[in-house]
Amino acid sequence: MKPLAGLTRRPALALDVDGVAVPLQLRRHPRARRITLRLAQGEEGVVIVLPPGVGSEEGLRLAQAHAGWIRSRLDARLPPVPFVEGAVLPVGGDALTIRLAPDERRGVRREGSTLVVGGDAAGAPVRIRNWLMGAARRAILRQIALRAALLPRLPAAVSLRDTRSRWGSCSPQARLSFSWRLILAPPFVLDYVVVHELAHLRHHGHGPAFWAAVGGLGVDATAARAWLRRHGSALFRYG
Repeated sequence: MKPLAGLTRRPALALDVDGVAVPLQLRRHPRARRITLRLAQGEEGVVIVLPPGVGSEEGLRLAQAHAGWIRSRLDARLPPVPFVEGAVLPVGGDALTIRLAPDERRGVRREGSTLVVGGDAAGAPVRIRNWLMGAARRAILRQIALRAALLPRLPAAVSLRDTRSRWGSCSPQARLSFSWRLILAPPFVLDYVVVHELAHLRHHGHGPAFWAAVGGLGVDATAARAWLRRHGSALFRYG
């Protein structure tokens, strides 16, 4: 990769992001007005562009402060995982390997760590997606049932969608909606998103009373929110 005009390459460093060493490139640009971060093109790592007079330590501190953003952007670069023979899917905290069984009746079933997909291979991706949506619905409804006694009212409806804009939502009519891709996240993350929306049945905003309600429903909001910031974008590479 050719260096940008006016930039001076500094020795590469590494930033520890959730146990992964992410290469850093410190560069100085005479016309830069502030420190900027961007992914290195055509290679792994992050470029830190420094304006004149700004020390490398300040650039490294900015990278550390934005470690979650860096990880999410790197996750988004991961190759897609289509629903094909041999693909490994994280489902409810377990790794399931897809095995196509064209000679069997149409359907999807779990056998240990294998997801067996019967029927023609062309229709397998749709059947797998539908199976995952069913697994997500069961997990979400199970969490709602566990906390039903603590709720001011039950949801009027629960639906699943595939949107990048939000993991869950609660309408004024108490209709809850969730991303089916939450089944691909660790269970504590799915549990948190469900509890987050259930808390909106009592509080519409995100003030102290809302977060107190989330905590009272028994989830680790801090850990789950951190996981979603760091890894959430990677869930969209499946399928």
